[in-house]
Amino acid sequence: MTNPFFRTLRSLGFPIVWGALSVLAANGTVLAQAPTPPEAVDLLGAAESRSAQFAKSFDAAKADELAKMFSTDAEFVDEEGNIYQGTAEIQALFTAFFEKFPGAKLTSQVDSIRPIGKSMMIEEGTRTITTADAATSATQRYLMVLAKDNADPKSDSWKISMVREFAQDAPAPHLDYLMPLSLLEGEWIDENPSGATRVSYQWNEEKTFLLGEYTVQINGQPAMKSSQRLGWDPVQQKIRSWTFDADGGFSEGYWTPTENGWIVKSTATLPSGEIGSATLTVTLLDDDRISVSSRDRVIGNSVEEPFEIQIVRRPPAPAK
Repeated sequence: MTNPFFRTLRSLGFPIVWGALSVLAANGTVLAQAPTPPEAVDLLGAAESRSAQFAKSFDAAKADELAKMFSTDAEFVDEEGNIYQGTAEIQALFTAFFEKFPGAKLTSQVDSIRPIGKSMMIEEGTRTITTADAATSATQRYLMVLAKDNADPKSDSWKISMVREFAQDAPAPHLDYLMPLSLLEGEWIDENPSGATRVSYQWNEEKTFLLGEYTVQINGQPAMKSSQRLGWDPVQQKIRSWTFDADGGFSEGYWTPTENGWIVKSTATLPSGEIGSATLTVTLLDDDRISVSSRDRVIGNSVEEPFEIQIVRRPPAPAK
């Protein structure tokens, strides 16, 4: 007889942890369509103030001040696709720029700021850099992910966790919508008496898909191994997932936003030929915890019981 926990995973089209984590990806496009919450007005003012401070430090050629506005593991991607990782590389980038173009000035405009839960925001706008003699200028669009400063949970300060620049006349690529998926990078885990799920997410080389590898154990024994790919569906205008199980099962899912999280609707084909489907409601509790509840779970002709769980980010291994 199939373990009830295993049937639960199958009915979702992919393990519980994936239904929860992957749905965070939806914010790339749907947030632009979602109603603006009341606090968004204050967020725009704070974003403009932060942008002014960024320009002030830039105009003063203070690379160290600019670097401090980024999180320690931040990523900066310029319009040519060059990637700079961490505050040290980002500070070195600004230092080299100021040495090559002394006296350059920056002006910027924040076009939108959108919250994702309570600890993440997406900002979009344009920036123009002008040389000291005003003879040359360049304008780029930018998309920026900001995260709550975990060093001081009571603080209202935010750190830049990712920036992507685009040429002003360039069409918006997939990454405009996929950048929020960066929240999923790393290791995640769900453990309960029925089973344990572990996952590792990383980008493909072109950053057009986020790739997930996961394993499920039930009563300490391997039960499922699957691979997942998350990307942008230009036809449906949504983030979409494709999941393939080692035993031949497969599934797909689409995401829609809610006021405090997201809803994912998935369908799955089991190796037996049965069809499974489910609707998940996901709430981001903080940077490291996600609540997931289910409804409308069906496997073949059987209606399954709803459930609610929490999944957590796996802490790094202790230093040796």
